[in-house]
Amino acid sequence: MSGDVLTIGHLLAALSDYQIAGDEPAIRAVIIDSRQAIPSSLFVALAGERTDGHAFVGDAFARGAIAALVQKQEASHPYPYVDVSQPLAAAPAPPFCLLVENPMHALQEFAAYWRNQFQLQVIGVTGSIGKSSSKELIYTVLSQRFRTLKSEGNLNNEIGLPLTILNLDKSHQYAILEMGTYGPGEIARLCQIAQPHIGVLTMIGPVHMERMGDLETITSAKQELVESLPPDGHAILNFDDERVMSMAAHTNAQILTYGLNEGADLWAEEITSMGLEGIRFRLHYQDTNLHVQVPLLGRHSVHTALRAAAVGLVAGLSWDEILRGMQDPNAQLRLVAVEGPQGSLIVDDTYNSSPESALAALNLLRDLGGRRIAVLGDMLELGAAERESHELVGRRAARVADILVTVGPRSRMFAEAARHTGMADEAIHELEDADAAIALLEAIIQPDDTTLIKASRGVQLERVVTALSQATQAEVE
Repeated sequence: MSGDVLTIGHLLAALSDYQIAGDEPAIRAVIIDSRQAIPSSLFVALAGERTDGHAFVGDAFARGAIAALVQKQEASHPYPYVDVSQPLAAAPAPPFCLLVENPMHALQEFAAYWRNQFQLQVIGVTGSIGKSSSKELIYTVLSQRFRTLKSEGNLNNEIGLPLTILNLDKSHQYAILEMGTYGPGEIARLCQIAQPHIGVLTMIGPVHMERMGDLETITSAKQELVESLPPDGHAILNFDDERVMSMAAHTNAQILTYGLNEGADLWAEEITSMGLEGIRFRLHYQDTNLHVQVPLLGRHSVHTALRAAAVGLVAGLSWDEILRGMQDPNAQLRLVAVEGPQGSLIVDDTYNSSPESALAALNLLRDLGGRRIAVLGDMLELGAAERESHELVGRRAARVADILVTVGPRSRMFAEAARHTGMADEAIHELEDADAAIALLEAIIQPDDTTLIKASRGVQLERVVTALSQATQAEVE
């Protein structure tokens, strides 16, 4: 390997004919937001729909960046420009702008180059829902033995994945990377960069339908992960999802299946939700039978646990290591419980929403005590499945919740379906936005209530959780 620390030399070698000298300045961070620049960082100037990163190159340099990837020259900039298409005998003195044809593609090339400097196992995780929670639990399992890198937040696309890879160093033995997609070819490109050896498929559902069109297109796009795996790799597939299982015919990798059916290689039964205490289930793998308890919320989380266990098995971990990793309370992501007003409980699941995740959240609400309030906001990007999906969730809400609060124009379909299922008009509140939801909930929440808050990010119901939490803190003070 040509050095253990990311440097300007690696950047130049990745994008030009430059030969690394070994004394080039280190790159301490790679960023796409000039406000995140620190001394010795690399700024990638991306042109977006609303802002153009080229306008912030000067700001990045003022904050300590030593180089910027740009695709055009600005006459007002006093910084030198270096064209990667021209021969380069020596590294320019920082700060400088590296002129490339496309900064995003250059970022990807840089990441692919850096990935090739290391011998490690990369795990790709994709699916319509459950990627982030699975990534977090896989991380805690592998971390019982291995130094592991994971993608942070929602860095799962053509920009976020390269940024994660550029955090690799020689100590890492595994990297866990979420892989999202809005269309065909995107995951294939991510796999070209990351070169995964293990692929984990969660499930296929009607998410991003407005962009993807239909479930067949979604399946084909997610399938690109298993198609990229080498023959000595492993495809970890959800036995309970027919669309995921159809991918088995499209990979050369070894297949390990998981699910709630004894036909799977790794399977679970006797599942019990203990509310906020987690879940219990009985796990089977070959001759192993284990009674497992993990601090994950909701019965649907058993699939998350099985994915993490499957990766642990492929990585050669012992069952003691796997179970210890699955019991890490820090692995619970997205859906969390916080204290609400008057001693009530708020279940915060506002990160995003889809029919499957909304049903799972409602099933958790069913397992919790007290008066149950379901606050459901619009589910976005469902395309032709929009009405059917909202009505499905609305019917379930009528059977689970004592009070239904809907937020947003699409969420009226929740209310309509709930009424048709038999929920009383006085138990249903149809609201326009988060502010209205805050006002209503502050007025109606009683001690011992459990309030589930669930919506797509665009509805901004996280503001409701923040407001109710602040009100709780005010009560304490």
